[in-house]
Amino acid sequence: MAIFAPLLLPVERRLQTAAVLVWIAALGISFTVFFYLCTIRYLWPFIIIYLLWILMVDQAPEHGGRRSPLWRNWIGWTYFGRYFPMTLIKEGDLDPSKNYIFGYHPHGILSLGAVGSFGTEGLGFSKKYPGIIPHLLTLQSNFQIPFYRDCIMAMGMASVSKQSCERILNSGPGNSITIVVGGAQESLGAKPGTLDLTLKKRLGFIKLALVNGASLVPTLSFGENELYELYSTDHTSKMYHVQQCMKKVLGWTMPMFNGRGVFNYEFGLLPRRRPVAIVIGEPIHVEKVEGSPSTEQLEALQKKYIDALLGIWEKYRDVYAVGRTQDLQIIE
Repeated sequence: MAIFAPLLLPVERRLQTAAVLVWIAALGISFTVFFYLCTIRYLWPFIIIYLLWILMVDQAPEHGGRRSPLWRNWIGWTYFGRYFPMTLIKEGDLDPSKNYIFGYHPHGILSLGAVGSFGTEGLGFSKKYPGIIPHLLTLQSNFQIPFYRDCIMAMGMASVSKQSCERILNSGPGNSITIVVGGAQESLGAKPGTLDLTLKKRLGFIKLALVNGASLVPTLSFGENELYELYSTDHTSKMYHVQQCMKKVLGWTMPMFNGRGVFNYEFGLLPRRRPVAIVIGEPIHVEKVEGSPSTEQLEALQKKYIDALLGIWEKYRDVYAVGRTQDLQIIE
């Protein structure tokens, strides 16, 4: 395999790479533009007002974001999906008069499958599930970043806080949330060929479903862990302890990983071109529970959810996980 990308490539492939680069670089671009504007003195009053508005006034991240159909339907998101390519597989219909909690697995390094399927219309989510309004949830800290926050809110993203989740689920028929259940901890084990899901102790989204009467929809992404090479860190190493401390303090951590570059195939922050198949399972109907759910109710629903997830794995593993080194495992 060549190390460097050929100079002459079809325009389609260039557009695909450019679309993915826009998303991967969005955070860095936001910081760069913001700090550049800070060097222009006559803009300082506007910058101060903007920062105060972010920190003290704007509650949009806790109220479903500021969705922009124009941004979600940007043609670049179609090229984003074709880069890998990504495929969205529908297992069952969803009733638009109800609300849903999509559990997305695995986290992978950057949850790119979740962005492609729920954060944009690049894979045609709204056409497959008419009347369902998905809100991909992320950490509140992401909404403190100037400009970047506005970009992700326009995609329909919102805070993953409990209050935010409940507001969305109770804001009208079809309003639904997508939670990347494994979180930062799962990203540390996103090795190609494996599918280790941090799920045993994750009962928060189960309780959320019971309290709000929202149906659960298991979603399994085949290929998410293949997009980057993960430099594994031994649990006894200093780096692993640094990552764990970072996760406790900030709520997120950054695994050591490598992908490809714009002009090379061996090193960089861009994901590798690997097929990603996102299977959205059939909904698990949940009856609303008054008060606080019992431990038995939580565990019973969690078991039903895990069984449904394992069912998706069994059905598609020999189609989309042919090169696996081990089967799906539920850990922690």
